[in-house]
Amino acid sequence: MTQIPIQSGIGNRYLALDVLRGMTIAFMIIVNTPGSWSNLYAPLAHADWHGFTPTDLVFPTFLFVVGNAMSFAMKRLQEIPRNEFLKKVGKRTLLIFLIGWLLNAFPFYELNDAGEMSFINLTEIRFFGVLQRIALAYFFAALILYWGGIRTGWIFSAAALLAYWPIMYFFGDAGDPYGLAGNAAIKLDLLAIGADRMYMGEGIPFDPEGILSTLTSIVNVIGGYIAGKMIQKKGNTMKSVQTLLIFGIILIALSYAWDLVFPINKKIWTSPYVLLTVGWDLIILGGLIFITEIRNWKGWTYFFQAFGRNPLILYVCSGIVIRIFSMIPVGETTLKGAIYANLFTSWLGPKNASFLFAIFYMLLIWLIGLWMDKKKIYIKV
Repeated sequence: MTQIPIQSGIGNRYLALDVLRGMTIAFMIIVNTPGSWSNLYAPLAHADWHGFTPTDLVFPTFLFVVGNAMSFAMKRLQEIPRNEFLKKVGKRTLLIFLIGWLLNAFPFYELNDAGEMSFINLTEIRFFGVLQRIALAYFFAALILYWGGIRTGWIFSAAALLAYWPIMYFFGDAGDPYGLAGNAAIKLDLLAIGADRMYMGEGIPFDPEGILSTLTSIVNVIGGYIAGKMIQKKGNTMKSVQTLLIFGIILIALSYAWDLVFPINKKIWTSPYVLLTVGWDLIILGGLIFITEIRNWKGWTYFFQAFGRNPLILYVCSGIVIRIFSMIPVGETTLKGAIYANLFTSWLGPKNASFLFAIFYMLLIWLIGLWMDKKKIYIKV
């Protein structure tokens, strides 16, 4: 078995980061693969539009840990020639973006009513998505922090969050600038990429990972980077924990104050949404440092480390495997349908069945992560 070495220096990072990253992947899989989308517990569904649920914290937390990990890698990146840096970051960005785009097309064919197979036209699939946003937010954050450092990161973050508000207000429809159909983000995406290549989950062409809201998502990465640098400077100490908690509470308070005039909204990634999610991430990270590093309660952490050591690959795997399950025919249903009916809905209520299926599937992906970790296979995308 080929062993692929870790290139990002796990040994040089603190345990809380691996745990937070693993928790994020585990929760992403749970919320992305319920047994039935029509039977969800409220905390496991995104807010319909304005508002916030625990599920709305998952994706920005992944961006936060991308920035956190970058804070360890940046010193090494700054030591290499500029052209090599651009090549390295650009290659990683392109690879992650391409994987996300191809994942939208998987399994690359479709069946018509007669059961005939035809290959998907790759130029007509959804252009953006979760991995594409990760790629772009990583890319721009890396450039900002490489050339300008933390000071420029602060300046960019403040400017981006403040500028996004009037952009959304003045370019959105008068009377409802932050609504689904007439916000500035959907207008730009319709103009730039076209309705046929946008997400249809809201009933109309609208992409929650579109062009304009990428601007504010970069701040989530920068927030993770700044937090990582602070922890490296202060160490895994109570001082670090206190600093994380204080800044987290301040950001959450500011987000709810801003929400009075600019709503918290994940799907258009509003500025107060960024403050809220970074605030919660700071608090959670502070809590994990306190538990794992200060109190030394580490016995429970390996479960999440198995996820955290191969995060992007396991996320991609979770998307592919469930689609394969949904393609394999079993009688009049599919493998997924048979598992869901026989192991869950046969004895559980609708919401419990849907939730436990998601837990079951998350554990299945965890077993893949466990196998990879035991074999020392760490794939850095």
